[in-house]
Amino acid sequence: MITINEREIEWVPDETVLQAALRAGIAIPHLCAFAGSPSPQAACRICMVEVEGTPRLQTSCTLPARDGMVVRTHTPRIQRARRTIVELLLASHPDDCLFCPRSGDCELARLAADLGIRGRRYAGLKKSHPLDVSSPSVIREPNKCILCGRCVAVCHSVQGVGAIDFTGRGFETRISPAFYTGLNVSGCIFCGQCIRACPTGALTEKSQGEDVIRALADPDVMVVAQVAPAVPATLMDAAEISSITEMLETLSGALRQIGFEAVFDTSFTADLTIMEEVSELLHRVKNGGALPMFTSCSPGWVRYVEVHRPEMIPYLSTCKSPQQMMGALIKECYPKQFDTKGRRIYSVSIMPCTAKKYEAQDLGDIDAVLTTREVDQLLRRFGMQFTPKGPRAPLDVPFAEATGAGRIFGGTGGVMEAAIRTAHRLITGEELKGGPKVSDARGLDQVKVFSLDVAGTQLNFAVVNGLGEVKSILHSVAQKTSPLHFVEVMTCPGGCVGGGGQPYDTDREAIKKRLHRLYEVDRKSASRLSHDNEQVKSLYKNLLDQPLGAMSHHLLHRSYLDRRKG
Repeated sequence: MITINEREIEWVPDETVLQAALRAGIAIPHLCAFAGSPSPQAACRICMVEVEGTPRLQTSCTLPARDGMVVRTHTPRIQRARRTIVELLLASHPDDCLFCPRSGDCELARLAADLGIRGRRYAGLKKSHPLDVSSPSVIREPNKCILCGRCVAVCHSVQGVGAIDFTGRGFETRISPAFYTGLNVSGCIFCGQCIRACPTGALTEKSQGEDVIRALADPDVMVVAQVAPAVPATLMDAAEISSITEMLETLSGALRQIGFEAVFDTSFTADLTIMEEVSELLHRVKNGGALPMFTSCSPGWVRYVEVHRPEMIPYLSTCKSPQQMMGALIKECYPKQFDTKGRRIYSVSIMPCTAKKYEAQDLGDIDAVLTTREVDQLLRRFGMQFTPKGPRAPLDVPFAEATGAGRIFGGTGGVMEAAIRTAHRLITGEELKGGPKVSDARGLDQVKVFSLDVAGTQLNFAVVNGLGEVKSILHSVAQKTSPLHFVEVMTCPGGCVGGGGQPYDTDREAIKKRLHRLYEVDRKSASRLSHDNEQVKSLYKNLLDQPLGAMSHHLLHRSYLDRRKG
């Protein structure tokens, strides 16, 4: 038992005082520690507490909880120290809060307000590091960095990439890629997890909101959108809307109100992805292709392979992601079926992911990518809010139908579960015994490995939840010792529901709620198998002919580059 502010609290093994306090609802101000932090940094010193019997203040993020400990978190001495630390951080911080992308959602500003800081007591030298806009997805503003180290911890320990680190000494210390280069020529995979970790405006997505607004105002442009399955599951966090279907129609109605002329469901092309990807997997199994086959839906993962492990390219599925399949189909099919009145189609995808911006730029077909954060900001500019009384509109044919399998793409294990449902049907002609749910693919475990007997053949699967966990599997593949046939890799912990374009305050509990919503809409869907999607069947009949056919390869598949060669 530990006592914090006169309250007795049970602690668990390996827990710090900060973790115990937060779990008990006791707020200890902090910056460098964050949900999902792999190890305490003690960089900001704001979480300092007094421990009875110890004269000096101690950082609660590094202080192990132990029986009999008596802790106080807000004594006058602590509050003076905290206030001074934050004032020193503000001394050299830019004053452009009105224009900062994090305005209204900045942890540093919120902390200063909580501590009652209303003026500048210290005047520090202003930093003059150059702005880095080289990345297609991420903007880096070093002058707003407070050196908390959260982005470094995420990039190294969670994502396993290590594209940025502390560089320089003293006042010149900053966080950047090696040799102060731009993110575009670093090992960055553009996943955006550093953006969600950053407490200030030092890291933000490269917004395309202004581009979309200009397109909406252009009479010679027809603006259409696609919406990824994780987006409505996330927007429900702050909306009084009880189902993903209602949320999708509410978002569709809002987009139409501001000028979008069609809104499509990316879950449709998730179903299409399954048809192509499963057919590719079975072709490899039957014909001795490179195994295991890795999914290619997550662009951060694909870039990781191209930049860091190009020897793994033969193992990647050649399928485009659902975003890119939809982009290709919009440009190919929509003008043939609907009168665009001679206008150019401007294709916008609404995604939970910053790496989708890179993917769209790399492959074409998509004109702009808006993250979940950006679409919320865009609609607010037009006075739109997500309420049950807001305008609603159905999604548009021919890309409106989605099965439960397509909807669960937004979470870790979703691609695998959808693929297994269809693979079993294609191999045996029957559905899975006991229903379509594949429990082994679900959950937030970092790596899930399991097998399934299909018509007397054992197929081995793995689901990787977060890029930092994939290296052991890649090692076994490189050593030719892997027994696996199919591997799903999601770059971001939790899958797309925890993507780099999601709300800044995403934590494990929020991810669980979003996953639950995806599984709930799957459970209630009239069809839960991708191969039963009637609009997908019609697409094959009228255009694509069959999975892996010539037209499918032309529109829905891609090649990869060894980007390590420059």
